[in-house]
Amino acid sequence: MESISAQGIRTLHIDLLNTLVIAALLLFLGSSLVARIGVLRRFSIPAPVVGGLVFALLAWGLRGQVSLGTDTTLRSPLQVAFFTTIGFGATLSLLRSGGRTLLLFWGIATGTGILQNIAGSVTAKAMGAPALLGVICGAVTLTGGPATGLAFTETFENLGVQGAGSLIIASATFGIFVASLIGNPVACALIRRFKLPLPDAGGRTGPSQSSRSTPGHSAGTLIHNLILLLLVMGTGSAIGMAVQRLGFILPAFIFPMILAAAMRLIDDRRGLFGFHAHAMDALGFLALNFFLVIALMDLKLWQLAGLAVPMLVILGVQIVVTVAYAAGTTFLLLGRDYEAAVSTSGHIGFGMGITPNAVANMQALVERFGAAPRSFLVVPVVGAFFIDLTNSFVITLFINLLR
Repeated sequence: MESISAQGIRTLHIDLLNTLVIAALLLFLGSSLVARIGVLRRFSIPAPVVGGLVFALLAWGLRGQVSLGTDTTLRSPLQVAFFTTIGFGATLSLLRSGGRTLLLFWGIATGTGILQNIAGSVTAKAMGAPALLGVICGAVTLTGGPATGLAFTETFENLGVQGAGSLIIASATFGIFVASLIGNPVACALIRRFKLPLPDAGGRTGPSQSSRSTPGHSAGTLIHNLILLLLVMGTGSAIGMAVQRLGFILPAFIFPMILAAAMRLIDDRRGLFGFHAHAMDALGFLALNFFLVIALMDLKLWQLAGLAVPMLVILGVQIVVTVAYAAGTTFLLLGRDYEAAVSTSGHIGFGMGITPNAVANMQALVERFGAAPRSFLVVPVVGAFFIDLTNSFVITLFINLLR
């Protein structure tokens, strides 16, 4: 750690090792709080979200005396690792059963962005604010997330939206903050309201399922699958960089995820790679939990306190609109069953925040109620990749209509 004092405020830079140590402690703290606090357990709030928000609140409380800065170097590799394990979960049977559902859910998710832009712009105009503020607090930062929002910063600034970058960061932070706090209460309410039949208790956290897998795995199996995971991550990332040099910009995890899916299909037929579903699930579980807690540790919650009244009202409306749409559309059109409820929580997760929010929501649900393999195939793929393709068109359309 490194401490620097300036203008009466001490800046504490937490290095990579200590960031990991603190993240591990926060995961333990989050799990303990969820186990001990009834409301957190009842609504299946993910443990890494609880732990990460504890740190973010602490950083906010100390802001006047100490500025805490964490080392987020591992955020991107952990995100790539997690999505690569999602790719390894793409069995042929799941792909066959999930193809139609994936397309349907993609359409539903695209509708979220359209609805958010309509609700945001109408609310903004009603309050005498620029209609484009409603788009910023809509599909740009909620369905789109911080990366999409930052990509449109210059566009909004050129259209006269002053401080567009700060508005985008604040709105995206708000979305990430609430995404994992509202998704599972909605899903739990649906499960109870409709008395949905549940799968066997103790379902796994991910979609992987292999007839050659056994529930346990040795240290050697875990290391073998870790090596396999790292090789796919490296190879897929190299392919991605080559594609970027051709002028195509895609998320860093796309090609590792696609390559992992291809290798899983080959391994199911030929057994060439020694893939072990449970070991890969464990690696994905670790990657997701550490990614999410480190990401939330870096949240600057004081930015939310400084939101102007119009933004707070618009974002409050967006919560109601997104929850109502997901519960009334995703749940109904995906079958009104347990899987549909899990997918609804995931939809709220990335519809308000980012895809890891969605997966953390679903992970907490399956740990409590049972496996949901279709949801783990469809929601991350749409939330991490497909939605960006259509959401960019939705955002551009509304910018041109409202400017």
